Amino acid sequence: MSVTVLSSATVVTMDPARRVLTDGAVAFSSTDGSILAVGPSAVVREQHPGAEVVDCTGSVVLPGFVNTHTHLFQTLLKGLGDDRVLSDWFTAMTGPSAVELTEDDVYAGALHGCAEALTTGTTTLLDFMYVHPRPGLGDAVARAMTDAGIRGVMARGYMTAGTDVGVPAPLVEPLWAALADAERLIGEWNRPQSRVTVALAPCMSWSVDPVTLRETRALADRTGALVTMHLSESPFDVSESQRRFGMRDVPFAASTGLLGPDLLAVHCVQVDDGDLDLLEESNTKVSHNPCSNLYLGSGFAPVPAMQRRGITVGLASDGPASSSNHSMLQAMKFAALIHKGVHRDPEIMTAEKALEMATIDGARALGLQDTVGSLEVGKRADVVVLDMSNFCVSPVHAAVSALVYSQRGDEVDRVYVDGRLLVADGTLVTLDPTALREHSSAAAAGLATRAGTDRFAHREWRSLIPSGPSCRDRVPEP
Repeated sequence: MSVTVLSSATVVTMDPARRVLTDGAVAFSSTDGSILAVGPSAVVREQHPGAEVVDCTGSVVLPGFVNTHTHLFQTLLKGLGDDRVLSDWFTAMTGPSAVELTEDDVYAGALHGCAEALTTGTTTLLDFMYVHPRPGLGDAVARAMTDAGIRGVMARGYMTAGTDVGVPAPLVEPLWAALADAERLIGEWNRPQSRVTVALAPCMSWSVDPVTLRETRALADRTGALVTMHLSESPFDVSESQRRFGMRDVPFAASTGLLGPDLLAVHCVQVDDGDLDLLEESNTKVSHNPCSNLYLGSGFAPVPAMQRRGITVGLASDGPASSSNHSMLQAMKFAALIHKGVHRDPEIMTAEKALEMATIDGARALGLQDTVGSLEVGKRADVVVLDMSNFCVSPVHAAVSALVYSQRGDEVDRVYVDGRLLVADGTLVTLDPTALREHSSAAAAGLATRAGTDRFAHREWRSLIPSGPSCRDRVPEP
């Protein structure tokens, strides 16, 4: 058995005791991808005398980040939706782009997104793939995840209604067709030890109906697949659910039986106390997307209130069309700061809690807490090494504080998934970065031309806040 030891590092374990080892080491099998030892460097090296030793002096070693929600195809849409009210963002840019997606577009965007995630320290991500204007797009995402080597959950999304509020008709699928494709994908990918798995993802309340959610629950119960859904992202989600179903969207989901410990509710920005009661009682998990929520002017989720109730909250980047990148380093800092400012309480969200949301709590949100999210013997060797020598983070008094508050985003040195080295010296080692960027750039340009959104890249300079109806009255991002 081939063994690698990351030695002489500050090891942030995220284990139940939240140990931080100042001269620590992590040993893992490069053969079967499991963690073999976590402890003082001298002890771990003595236990594994024939191992390959990587000197990590001056570095921080920690579990890879877990991104609980993104849209990989939106990697091709960066910068096209800037500074727009939500209805314009969706109807003029995201929707038309989604209609034009080809299998090659989706593969190129997903592979680029996975590479971006890996080089910023993410080893596990959930892709909420909600647009399927033609067959094979979910397969393209899963194939890209496999080729990138990342641990991925491809959430097979679907919209079965919503043309009356701006969902393009080509994106609306018959329920039977969407669920049949989802069940096919689950059968192909959800097997023991699978690194890439498939989840179910009804998109949001105004793009589904009660039958869609009831049938989703039935399929999830039958297959054991994770379920995820956008809930209460904006005031429109709540008001439109009240108009369509006579209740807010969280109670609507509850009325269909969708809530439960296997549901990951995304955003939850506009939830009230009654909604939180339902989430708490059902043990539903939440995905917090601070960068996207601020970008779109949606507000902020009441994460401290959720955590006081014991609701599991994982962290996420959201799609690059509404957060500009897949960086969990960026998401952590925003998550740590926004709640301090809003509540005028610097203690309400700590750096340590932000890191928990990005690692072990994110793993819990995806049902992977026994597999990843912390450095513990027996878990998978999804490990990140951060070089903390740059001027922004040094001198380092407290590793977690430096990681969350001081990092500039390029500290990631090495990344392992299942014990396999995917990033070294901050660069992909299993993929050709130049060819990958050329492929995604060509796909992005072609997609923008076909969708007519290329004009958004050549807009006039805008220095004033535009007047007009409040974005609270607009259609939100799906």
